[in-house]
Amino acid sequence: MKTQQPDDVELQACKEQVDLMLARSKTKVIAPTLTLGLLQAHLQAGETQFSEGRIVECYLAAVRYMQRRLGHSLHIGAKWEDAYSKRTLPKYHVVTPNGSGYRLAQPFANCAKNLANWIPAAIADYIGLKLGIVPRLGEKAFRADTAATIEGFLELIEKNIDTNPANFELICFAVLRVHLEKFACRIYRDTRTAAHDRGVDISTNFGVVYQIKKLRVFDRKTCDAIASELRHNFDQQRLDDGKVILVIDDIRKEFRDYLINMKIQSITRSELLKLARQFEAPEDREKVLRIVHEEFRREYEGVVN
Repeated sequence: MKTQQPDDVELQACKEQVDLMLARSKTKVIAPTLTLGLLQAHLQAGETQFSEGRIVECYLAAVRYMQRRLGHSLHIGAKWEDAYSKRTLPKYHVVTPNGSGYRLAQPFANCAKNLANWIPAAIADYIGLKLGIVPRLGEKAFRADTAATIEGFLELIEKNIDTNPANFELICFAVLRVHLEKFACRIYRDTRTAAHDRGVDISTNFGVVYQIKKLRVFDRKTCDAIASELRHNFDQQRLDDGKVILVIDDIRKEFRDYLINMKIQSITRSELLKLARQFEAPEDREKVLRIVHEEFRREYEGVVN
């Protein structure tokens, strides 16, 4: 087995820190992008000492660089907060406080060239896994071409609905919205996909609320936990009136019947796909795809100072 050289060990340690940053990213990829900006400044001008203002400049430059590389601004770019330099970067050992500013940590300085080449690809791969086909849904021609046939439309939906909980929630919302609009009903998303409030995900203008959960209810413990959560989140009158609907990946019949006895209806992934299959007009199918992209943009589009 080849023995690692000290530089290899140092580089691997830095990459592990960046991987940790990515794993902890939610709506925006901030720490890896900021790290890239500092490394690029170091490579371009030999900078190792950074004031707060200079760190902001490096961050904005890196955001623009990544947006150009990706061809979109989803997940890249967030308004600057002092915590990024004061807490985030030191936590990952990228910089150390030094006087009134910050010094680039020696391991990151030593590995700057390798890291500056590797980080953009790592960010792109991470965002690609989260978004799947979503960036292309911003292209009207692509949406129209995909929506031209029911087969092409369903293939895209089925391939992307299980990518992650955000895709599941937003695709479910888009399908339900287009379906209900045919009956002059309106629905609205009340939360963001990364929220932890466990409350209403979708409300309507006719009193019904939807809660979306990307999970399978195949055991009693999970079913009881969901029932308890719904009782906690919604008043008994709403439950008694049958105005709470659970949108879920899948559920065993016995647990669906148990929830029905509580007057809680459930809609599964397969039933959502059946609804999607009923969109006979290409315009309806194109609208579903457009809504998915709009909702992703609403949550994840980068906005910088």
